[in-house]
Amino acid sequence: ADTQDKRGGWGHLTSKDYSVKAKIPTSSVGIDRCLYLGLTLDDGDILFAANEYLEGFFTGTANEKLFEKNERAEPWRNATVCAHLEAIAKTVGKTNPLCDETIAQWQYIAERAYSSGEYSYENDRAAQHEIFRTHEARLVPMQSGLILSRRGGISAETEDAMLRHLGGHAASNGHFWDKTVYSLPQNFKSDKTRRWMATFEYINQFRNSSLYLESAVEWLLEQADERGLWDWGSQTKDPWGYFRYFSLNRKYALNRITDCSMEILFFLKKYNENNP
Repeated sequence: ADTQDKRGGWGHLTSKDYSVKAKIPTSSVGIDRCLYLGLTLDDGDILFAANEYLEGFFTGTANEKLFEKNERAEPWRNATVCAHLEAIAKTVGKTNPLCDETIAQWQYIAERAYSSGEYSYENDRAAQHEIFRTHEARLVPMQSGLILSRRGGISAETEDAMLRHLGGHAASNGHFWDKTVYSLPQNFKSDKTRRWMATFEYINQFRNSSLYLESAVEWLLEQADERGLWDWGSQTKDPWGYFRYFSLNRKYALNRITDCSMEILFFLKKYNENNP
């Protein structure tokens, strides 16, 4: 709460202001951290203010300009805002009506892009040009998290095709980092082990994620100590706003073990839900 600004955010939505040495680099990271800590809309003012800040992008009260000048910038930002709004609404078992149109648009795009059972760039491009009135060959990346936030809007066949296309690509190439499920660290206590979780969690958003994650889950379970806890040791401080920690001071081994164990347990819980 001490780092939240008067608008309800933590600086710009996604673009870090390097002139300000902020503990939470962007509003997007700040909101993700609140949700990771388990805050809900019923827990006082923090998420309520953040929700109002996000809704301002649709109601016209947000005083934040787009930094990107290409025609993909606005639909990409709208999808990012709605992903956060839906996640916040979900904390009290609701959806946000301001996102109905944006989510419906992306679900339509997904159904078109994967209509054959495989991804079609041509179909994706045609759908995005139709919906967003864009003309460029470059497209907004498929907003899988937003699409899956209301699973009932797409078919099981479409989700399976997304898993095989997007999840399969992440499995072979990594997500954000070049850490793949086919090349796991030889030593769990390594300074970059945490980066593999970005790949695991991206794939794990889909049902039947065991198609690519079964061996990774087995590997994670093998890394637990005799207490059933995990410790990946000191990690490289990544510059893009890592938010998955509970401890204010991560220099102590006990805090580090707690943070590591909770991140892996959250992942395993979702894995079990998506692979009954």
